[in-house]
Amino acid sequence: MTKPLLELKNVVLKVNRNTPEEITILDHLNLTINDGDFITVLGSNGAGKSTLFNAIGGDLSIDSGQILLNGKDISHESVEKRTRFLARVFQDPKLGTAPRMTVAENLLLAERRGQHRSLAPRQLNRQLDRYKELTTTMHDGLDQRLTTATGNLSGGQRQALSFLMATLKRPEILLLDEHTAALDPQTSQDLMHLTNERVQSEALTCLMITHHLEDALTYGNRLIVLHHGQVSYDVAGAEKAALTSEKLYSFFAEIE
Repeated sequence: MTKPLLELKNVVLKVNRNTPEEITILDHLNLTINDGDFITVLGSNGAGKSTLFNAIGGDLSIDSGQILLNGKDISHESVEKRTRFLARVFQDPKLGTAPRMTVAENLLLAERRGQHRSLAPRQLNRQLDRYKELTTTMHDGLDQRLTTATGNLSGGQRQALSFLMATLKRPEILLLDEHTAALDPQTSQDLMHLTNERVQSEALTCLMITHHLEDALTYGNRLIVLHHGQVSYDVAGAEKAALTSEKLYSFFAEIE
């Protein structure tokens, strides 16, 4: 039997702890993620989707329960330590890149993620041909802007760069936090197709939050729905492939 890659066991996460405004966001949540899973994550506002990602990434500490990576408890590891195996792309294109650094410099930074920093020369010029080849795969002109400051890119180009940076070192776990939501419809669709191609070709283990039911149905081998801080629906394989938007809408109507 295959051992899970990542497990969340009875995870509780509260905000405004020990105040009258204390709220439980994740309520004894259980989730098992297997190697190669591409999981689309749905849920209404406040269901706990981004909090789930923050718990996995270490941005928020959990109150109880366990987060296990290959059976090892990482519940209290720092964000920095988790970058060795985890990468994340946020909804806001500005969050994943350094605006004053060029496209090539951002890629070099991503390539050295999790490594010990030293005063060794960057040797950036040696990487330019490889970075040009890499950015060409995005089909958005990014390959022509390697020496452009990232802050001068379009939102779509910047998000494409964020995605490339996140997948450059093939993370064990990739978190996509509504990474196409801030883009225009065509750019969003293009990036979603490229995302699917990369996830499939690299056999990445990926969780993707989306508000688009069609994307949740179209992409991935598995779909989960969060409700009141718990996984209320989990469907995979042929059952997921047979799922329709009508069935999903009716499910949401039942739990609300």
